Amino acid sequence: MPSIIRPFDQDVDGHTEWDGPMFKLAQRQFLNAAKVMDLDENVRDRLLFPQRSLMVSFPCRRDEYDEVETVFGYRVQHVLTMGPTKGGIRYHEDVSLGEVSALAMWMTWKCALMELPFGGAKGGIRIDPSKLSRHELQRMTRRFTMEIIDMIGPDRDIPAPDLGTNEQVMAWIMDTYSQQVGHAVPEIVTGKPVVLGGSLGRTEATGRGLIYLVCEAANHLGIDLKHSTAVVQGFGNVGSNAARFLAENGTKIVGVSDVSTGIHNPKGLELNSLHEYLDQHGVLKGFPGGQEVTNSELLELDCDILAPCALQNQISAHNAGRLKCKLLAEGANGPTSLEADQILQDNGVFVLPDILGNAGGVTVSYFEWVQDTQNFTWTLEEINNRLHKIMVGAFQRTLLRSQRDKLDMRTAALIEGIERVAKAKLLRGLFP
Repeated sequence: MPSIIRPFDQDVDGHTEWDGPMFKLAQRQFLNAAKVMDLDENVRDRLLFPQRSLMVSFPCRRDEYDEVETVFGYRVQHVLTMGPTKGGIRYHEDVSLGEVSALAMWMTWKCALMELPFGGAKGGIRIDPSKLSRHELQRMTRRFTMEIIDMIGPDRDIPAPDLGTNEQVMAWIMDTYSQQVGHAVPEIVTGKPVVLGGSLGRTEATGRGLIYLVCEAANHLGIDLKHSTAVVQGFGNVGSNAARFLAENGTKIVGVSDVSTGIHNPKGLELNSLHEYLDQHGVLKGFPGGQEVTNSELLELDCDILAPCALQNQISAHNAGRLKCKLLAEGANGPTSLEADQILQDNGVFVLPDILGNAGGVTVSYFEWVQDTQNFTWTLEEINNRLHKIMVGAFQRTLLRSQRDKLDMRTAALIEGIERVAKAKLLRGLFP
């Protein structure tokens, strides 16, 4: 566990963490949409920053019992107007207040676009989880839960998995919270194991939802998925499931990547072999079924569908003009800059923006929360049918606004979400 030496209100250049690139991008996207929709400036200013932000530092004991590290964590709630807040918790060494705030803002628009009764939230710990043992991860997770316990709750703020976390981490959070109130509270988190009240279909929901939209976009664009090629950047939970569902629709996967390398095979990659290799080696590097390329080179491969499902800031003004895809399906949060958006639009690339494309995860999280609060379960078929209906409905509303108002899909999706939040704020009024 690396030591943290800088104060958490400043980055290495001496600027506040609000100045991070992700938060700047989220604000610029919001302000661009607000200008197009002529949003009331009072509402605009209110939505420009999160409503609540909590920054914590706490000790975490290593397995070497005499070694204690100070860890920095965050929980941000962007808007409380719509109901409880909802958002993941990520463990990553680059987590900052700005990054978490951007993700919380995007989650607000995402929930509103899907017509879910949540505001946006996000949390995280600035740590590299790969360098922690299972025991260290558990101790850190439980202590972090106690640090934010007054902020979360099944009717206040419901965490979920994100980058670097999984259903086991959610189980630890659920157990820690439940121990404090004296009874099991499965609805405190979503994305937990099914045996603890988790929902069927939640693990693959983001990837599945993305491909539901790819199918809709392909129909709109006249693309035959059975005669198409796809490249997926990032082969974690979202990317691997997106690749699997694309392949099930007959699409040839010609490129994938993870943190170690990219793999390209114009004849198509065999996904079962990829998964077997990953199970044995942990990373894609060295996979014999294709040629190694960098993650940057992977984005520029010739394909019909490009799905960035890794980290943010992958497509910029520097490389957007070299993308050869017809459809960009964003599984990651914030993978494309505003400058790149304009280039892609000029080049005729159809974009499924992140707040629409990766909304399948929070949608099935909503299903899980409903099942837990009502004490009943839905079948996988019911869940997938409900997910399909909600995702397709949001796509059609966004596409209609895009065509009617002559907007790109990202601006149209943002306006769909922002408009719903703005109406709710104006109807609730100002207290006192």
